[in-house]
Amino acid sequence: MAMVEGILDLPVEKQIFYAVLGFSWTVYLWEAYLSYRQRRTYRSTTQVPQELWKIMDSETFEKSRLYQLDKSNFSFWSGLYSETEGTLILLLGGIPFMWDVAGSVMIRIGLGSEYEITQSLVFLTLATLFSAFTGLPWSVYNTFVIEEKHGFNQQTLGFFLKDTVKKFIVTQCILLPVTSLLLYIIKIGGDYFFIYAWLFTLAVSLVLVTIYADYIAPLFDKFAPLPEGELKTDIEDMAKSISFPLTKVYVVEGSKRSSHSNAYFYGFFKNKRIVLFDTLLEDYSPLNKSGEPQPEQPEREDTSNESKAKPKNKKGCNNSEILAVLGHELGHWKLGHMVKNIVISQMNSFLCFSLFAVLIGRKELFVAFGFNGSQPTLIGLMIIFQFIFSPYNELLSFCLTVLSRRFEFQADAFARSMGKASELCSALIKLNKDNLGFPVADWLFSMWHYSHPPLLERLRALGSIKQD
Repeated sequence: MAMVEGILDLPVEKQIFYAVLGFSWTVYLWEAYLSYRQRRTYRSTTQVPQELWKIMDSETFEKSRLYQLDKSNFSFWSGLYSETEGTLILLLGGIPFMWDVAGSVMIRIGLGSEYEITQSLVFLTLATLFSAFTGLPWSVYNTFVIEEKHGFNQQTLGFFLKDTVKKFIVTQCILLPVTSLLLYIIKIGGDYFFIYAWLFTLAVSLVLVTIYADYIAPLFDKFAPLPEGELKTDIEDMAKSISFPLTKVYVVEGSKRSSHSNAYFYGFFKNKRIVLFDTLLEDYSPLNKSGEPQPEQPEREDTSNESKAKPKNKKGCNNSEILAVLGHELGHWKLGHMVKNIVISQMNSFLCFSLFAVLIGRKELFVAFGFNGSQPTLIGLMIIFQFIFSPYNELLSFCLTVLSRRFEFQADAFARSMGKASELCSALIKLNKDNLGFPVADWLFSMWHYSHPPLLERLRALGSIKQD
């Protein structure tokens, strides 16, 4: 109590600073507690639960338990590092220091402080470089120790590093122009700048969603049309049956990175496209063909030495199971989940920009983070969106997790209405095995983190497993 009273006696900018630090560590400790509960579940649940005997063998169960335990331990230490690093940056004045360094760079190239947007871009580049370098060891460890240990990693170190550099460059090519335009709009927008800023971010998000799979994703992975055959015909027929405006079906070469699998669709209006990871397709995945004679593929010679070929147990789903998975994904479209998520996202964005317009003029917010003589717009965006809105963001994240679980159950029910319940159950079991998902979860950890319902809950809802 005395500590609280002491903080309340401090100047308002100090109160803001310590409130931000206090909430950040509160969130971290809460997350650490939830992770502890889940690790306790991993350690104590060493036998396959009776209701899972028919769908999971003890060897797979043990592999998934150890994999998830390793991931949880890694998450604890990486989270502790991240929280400590963030705290030290705030306590030692890392943000104003980096802004001053950006200012020094500006002076060297002959530009003054009046070029705030240019200085903001220099600051952003330096900050992302710092984040990339400090995060690289953790990313390397996760990929080449944890994922490698449990049989998921398919990359060499050379391929990984080249891919990391490429991602950084592409990100900067998008981030810097978008940020400069956003800052310019805020500068010239007058009293209603928050409306223009919101409309700009809406336009950018729609453009990125539209061009991502066609122009950005192919910079990192190879996309190829799904070959003509029974599977493609069945997918097209299923899309027609629910009036889904499918134009193309692609297979992405995800196997050169990882043996994890996925599927998604994208596009607006009458131009929808489905993307399947090659690791999802039982008859298509290179992971199921290791050691077998392969046809020559000249177009892949440039990456053949960069990815690892390892004999694997047969992975992926058969055609009927793939159709069931797509039935679930198309259910999201038919039930309007995508539109609802976009509406929620944009309502939240508009609210945040509106509150930003109210708070950006508060000098004490800048003073709290070490900016005594200036109020850069980019720094204001960072302080308000990242720190001041943190409690709201945590609450919103939890609400969206709850909503996402509801949507997943609805999409499963849609696939069941298409007569694909048994195939979807089979696919979920296979994918859980392939990805070493652990089917037992602490209820509180699951409620807070799982945007997708646990396997058992989905199987029960589909009628594959009876309730106790």
